[in-house]
Amino acid sequence: VQLQASGGGLVQPGGSLRVSCVFSTFTLDHHSIAWVRQAPGKEREVVSCISGTNGYTYYADSVKGRFTISRDNAENTVYLQMNSLKPEDTAVYYCAGRALSVCNRDHHVYDYWGQGTQVTVSS
Repeated sequence: VQLQASGGGLVQPGGSLRVSCVFSTFTLDHHSIAWVRQAPGKEREVVSCISGTNGYTYYADSVKGRFTISRDNAENTVYLQMNSLKPEDTAVYYCAGRALSVCNRDHHVYDYWGQGTQVTVSS
């Protein structure tokens, strides 16, 4: 199982960025994919998740209304559109998955992890 995150970069406060997670050797059906971020010196945080079965989405309070998760089943890709970015959104963003379609806000439950992509919000 492979997941590969990409699309990170440097963006000014208030700007937008979209990160992508491409996965292989499984289809999104009966799986869930989460975006998990880790800022320096902080615990990992599940910021968003999508269920492959019914499209249910979860957002942490810290990103609700600013981030949007979406999926492209045909391309085996999950996206995270990040708008109105703040300096506190600076972190390494990982995509993670598990063979259960129910989203979970605990990052420990996810079995498959990508390598992470750095998002830096700074002027």
